[in-house]
Amino acid sequence: MTSARKPQSILLFVAFIVFIDMLGIGLILPVMPSLITGLTGASIDRAAEIGGWLLFAYAMMQFLFAPVIGGLSDRFGRRPVLLTTLFLLGLDYAIMAWAPDLIWLFIGRIISGIMGASWAAANSCVADVAKPEERGRFFGILGGAGAFGFVIGPGLGGILGEYGDRLPFIAASVLAFIGTAIGIVILKETLPPEKRRSFSLARANPLGSVMQMSKTPLVIGFLSTIFVLQLAAQAQIAVWAYWLIERFDWSKFQIGFSVAIFGILLALVQGVLTGPVIARFGEKRTALISLMFGMPAYLCFAFAPSSGFVYLGIVIGAASGFAFPAMQQMMSRRIDEDAQGELQGAIASMISLTSIFGPVMMTGIFGAYADKQGYYFPGAPFVVGTFLMAVSVAIYATTVRRYYSATN
Repeated sequence: MTSARKPQSILLFVAFIVFIDMLGIGLILPVMPSLITGLTGASIDRAAEIGGWLLFAYAMMQFLFAPVIGGLSDRFGRRPVLLTTLFLLGLDYAIMAWAPDLIWLFIGRIISGIMGASWAAANSCVADVAKPEERGRFFGILGGAGAFGFVIGPGLGGILGEYGDRLPFIAASVLAFIGTAIGIVILKETLPPEKRRSFSLARANPLGSVMQMSKTPLVIGFLSTIFVLQLAAQAQIAVWAYWLIERFDWSKFQIGFSVAIFGILLALVQGVLTGPVIARFGEKRTALISLMFGMPAYLCFAFAPSSGFVYLGIVIGAASGFAFPAMQQMMSRRIDEDAQGELQGAIASMISLTSIFGPVMMTGIFGAYADKQGYYFPGAPFVVGTFLMAVSVAIYATTVRRYYSATN
């Protein structure tokens, strides 16, 4: 039975699913370096490169399956897709908790990537139940829920990791199963049968979904912006733990705590402040100004002389969290209601595409400059990130200027 259009009540549990999903990812983040070194005996710079390939496997599956998950949610509804993927994610964390060698760890990350593509279905719920002018606020709430998962996840993972590298995986598995059980009872369908469309394999693939979105100039411009933005973010995502160990000799707890602080700030920005800020400054200006905060944040990381500059970069970087929900709001209003899952799948594919080669690129740069042979500069990936953020600002500004000049 399809629920009535009550955004606050419906999206509350969808946000909870996003929270559980990101909590599980955050739980395992602090222990990955020691788990990889324990399984392989590799040094920290080599472990970072292996970690990059694990992220590559995860991202490749998300890239391939995000349009499939989005298309399936457009065909069968959001509820069955969200609950099925969350349950299978719990099984996958159990596999990684048991993994006796690196091959099984790779298998686990491949399954995680497929199931993690449910992000497209979760965000489609916003378009199902929220008015167009309110979607930025609710996209922000979902983003804030995911960020809050990082508040608890890495901190808890750092604590559990002190008692064993496998314990955070067990905790993530249990949480996914709990979330599935609660969802079976609470979660209602958000997409009415009359608004569903048939599943098309031609459109349910990265190329097909992006080609479909390219028919709307604003959307393809913003997808390009998101691509470059997320490629820059790989400088932080892929090397964060390894960089902090190499540069400042931080412990698992300190690494988890730093990610938790960023999660708190991002949850505040996206979950609480996005709606009022968009209402005050407008979606176009909000996204532009927010994107510009990324550059000084990455420069703080690149040249940080002390731990204090790490946290300064975290504070500045959190302000860039307004951009994504603002762009989502502008895109979702220009796409038909029966293709919102396809839009979110295209967004997820662009993000995942950066995660396919971004981690390998960034960890490769880190490995080249962190091995004390030649020029030693472990902050090099963040310099690349600064340049990419400048490119994303330029693409966004050009897209907005051309689109609104043509429509006015």
